[in-house]
Amino acid sequence: MLARVTSCATQGIEGLLVEVEADLGAGLPTFSIVGLPDAAVRESRERVLAALRNCGYEFPARKITVNLAPAHVRKEGARFDLPIAVALLLASGQIPRGAALEEGVFVGELALDGSLRGVRGILAVMAAAKREGRGPVVIPRENAREARAIGGISFLALESLRELRGDDAPAIAEPRGRGPEGEDGHAPRQQVPDLSEVHGQAVARRALEIAAAGGHNILFVGPPGAGKTMLAKRLPGILPPLAREEAVEVSTIHSVAGRLAPGAGLILDPPFRAPHHTISDAGLVGGGRGPLPGEVSLAHRGVLFLDELPEFHRNALEALRQPLEEGYVSIARAGGATVFPAAFSLVAAMNPCPCGSRGDPRRTCRCAPAAAARYWSKVSGPILDRIDLMLEVPAVPMDDLFAVGPGESSATVRERVVGARAIISGRTLSDGRNAALSARVLDRVAPLDAQSRQLVRRAAEAFRITARGVVRIRRVARTIADLAGSERVLAEHVAEALQYRMPAGAP
Repeated sequence: MLARVTSCATQGIEGLLVEVEADLGAGLPTFSIVGLPDAAVRESRERVLAALRNCGYEFPARKITVNLAPAHVRKEGARFDLPIAVALLLASGQIPRGAALEEGVFVGELALDGSLRGVRGILAVMAAAKREGRGPVVIPRENAREARAIGGISFLALESLRELRGDDAPAIAEPRGRGPEGEDGHAPRQQVPDLSEVHGQAVARRALEIAAAGGHNILFVGPPGAGKTMLAKRLPGILPPLAREEAVEVSTIHSVAGRLAPGAGLILDPPFRAPHHTISDAGLVGGGRGPLPGEVSLAHRGVLFLDELPEFHRNALEALRQPLEEGYVSIARAGGATVFPAAFSLVAAMNPCPCGSRGDPRRTCRCAPAAAARYWSKVSGPILDRIDLMLEVPAVPMDDLFAVGPGESSATVRERVVGARAIISGRTLSDGRNAALSARVLDRVAPLDAQSRQLVRRAAEAFRITARGVVRIRRVARTIADLAGSERVLAEHVAEALQYRMPAGAP
């Protein structure tokens, strides 16, 4: 007796439908699973056996062979517990065959009592089922809110394996339209710190606005306590909210990585990731046997904050070259390459020297010039070359610190950022990030007049700016012009972009 049901594996952030075949043959009672399963999949036979018995089903005392196809794709995790159990019940005739079971997609982990536990990657599963025209998707109830975020496909949210019995089967849950915040598959909006809490630092606030408008990378260099971290944490608050397609993409990455909270829905706000400087290169850009997304992908469409930049491992920083330049990460393994999106804005912070007092008029630097040079050499030239804005953040004067009245709020700055993003999207039909413009597109949308070219030429010769650096200067100048509502990039925009390109604090 043979039965087939469909399940789904994940490769990167994409879902791949998997056919689960269960054959009950003659011979001594055995239970084998083939089709390149990992240890968690092989252990499912024990979970399935206990779950069937505790739910009142009979475990077939036959020679059982379960095949997971295609066989060349590695099957990982406990998500195949439910489809294996359903295939066994169909093969043994304990539940009736029907279109819902034959066309459905089953994903879920079984507890020993037959209850279903949530699994990661449900958004990828729903998207794959919708793409292939399969359904309903049968999932644990814990994942129902996440599944509801993908419209146009029905699903069954089960609490227990017992609910597959005849009249006890639940009705098909249709995805609802978008409702109030926190409902219908959307996560509650997060409260982020407001920019009005930052006193002084007018130049840094301006640079932060430019970075938000164009999606640029930024480096803050300054003594401890100058407000570098405070500024970085307020960048998400001035970024535009995610569009629905972006929210689905970001939420899928977090779902595949297992970072969505139980019962969470779509992530509507740009993510903010701040890994510790002890993180490995695999943790930063992704990897593992899976592989799984790293911090750069979890920061997709948002902000990656690297505090104390020189303290990060050299290998980890060098691994940032591809995502900073290309907007994605490609992880090669023996079985093939996995690509994760990684279009984020990098915000980095560092001290000007090991003691942090270099250039601070209130303190005396204790570092020898050679020590300061070694400190800066921890961050390679190619990484610094991929940062669009570099500026010093001096210590805040006491008069500014105790100034009466708040500064400009995040909401006010966000309005200007949203306006600039709308101009960028309408002009280039891109994702609204000038930071991703190629040199060819820049020649069309940001041509330089004679005065601007002369400014760039002199700066490049004086400060040894590379060709990549020149392109980044032009991107920043285009963003400054967009914030000013100017169709053309003028010399004043280029001059402002140049002042953010100087190697701030470098010995």
